Amino acid sequence: MADVTIAGLIEGGKATGGAPFGPALGPLGVNINSIIAEINQKTKAFEGVKIPVKVIVNSETKEFRVEIGAPPTSALILREIGVQLGAKAKGEIVGNITLEQAKKVAASKDASIYGKGMEAKVNQVLGTCKSMGVTCDGQDPRAVIARIKSGEIKLK
Repeated sequence: MADVTIAGLIEGGKATGGAPFGPALGPLGVNINSIIAEINQKTKAFEGVKIPVKVIVNSETKEFRVEIGAPPTSALILREIGVQLGAKAKGEIVGNITLEQAKKVAASKDASIYGKGMEAKVNQVLGTCKSMGVTCDGQDPRAVIARIKSGEIKLK
C-alpha cells in the first residue's frame, strides 16, 4: 500500500489526540502519542499561531514523518504586535511594527518568501502590514519601502 497523508491546521505546540489527527491516525495503527509529541516539539516555536501540519504514514511499516508548513505572514505580524485581527476597514490602523520586528518575520519566512536579499523580503512583509492596517515605526509601510528601495535604510 501507499503512504497516507493527513493534513491539518493546529496551534503551535498544542496538538492533541483529538481532531484533526487522532481520529484519522487511529485506524492506521500507529502510535498517536509519539506523533502528537513530535508535532508539538516541531511547532512549539510558533505558539499562538496556527500552523499547517502534514503527517505522512506508511500503512505497511507504520513509519511516519511530520512536515511543518510555514505560518501565514499575517499571523506572524499579528503575533509580533500583540493583536488578534488586522484592520476591518480601509484606513484603520490596528498596530505598529518596528523594522526589526519586520526583519524577524521576514527571516522566519525565509524558506517560503520570495525575493533576493533581505530588502525584498522585508518589503513583502511591509506590504502585508499595509493591507492589514499595521504601520512600521509609526509610518505608512509604503514610505518605509520607498526608503529601503532608495538606499536610505540599509538592511543586513
